[in-house]
Amino acid sequence: MSNQALKSVLTVEEYLHSEQLSDIRHEYIKGQVYAMSGGSREHDLISGNIYMALRIHLDGGRCQVFSANMKVKINRLDLFYYPDVSVTCNPQDQEKYFLESPCLIVEVLSPSTERIDRQEKLSNYRELESLQEYLLVSQTEKKVEVYRRGDRGEWNLETFDQDGIVELKSAGLQLPLSEIYKKVAL
Repeated sequence: MSNQALKSVLTVEEYLHSEQLSDIRHEYIKGQVYAMSGGSREHDLISGNIYMALRIHLDGGRCQVFSANMKVKINRLDLFYYPDVSVTCNPQDQEKYFLESPCLIVEVLSPSTERIDRQEKLSNYRELESLQEYLLVSQTEKKVEVYRRGDRGEWNLETFDQDGIVELKSAGLQLPLSEIYKKVAL
């Protein structure tokens, strides 16, 4: 980062500017920035498999799928995260460096981030009115947890394992775990 990293608190504008200049990605939480570590081979294969399946399925439609280089902004909480995969179907979600209205967010669990993904990010992502589904994907076993917003705004958990097929209602896609874990040695 630039010398702005020496400040104890960054404004959103300072953060966005410094991210453009940085070789390292950082998440932004209420003025503080946190460097992101690299992922494992399994992590990259899993997130790539999900991204590719969504990319092919959504091609030609109004929805767009993004990899881990696109930030998601949670306005009400003053946060920016880099999910592993995200989808927006809102034609007005056109900011150059971040999404504000994702309908689907995927996080591949890592030992160093699992607690944050399960607790903090789950709670914070739920603040996005546009979000319909939040996936937590294990990289140590064939297991996907889908948190899905119900008709009355409540959140429900559905777990898939082994030979299950994950239904991504927000994207209109049935995704077999065999595709998610393709070429992943477990």
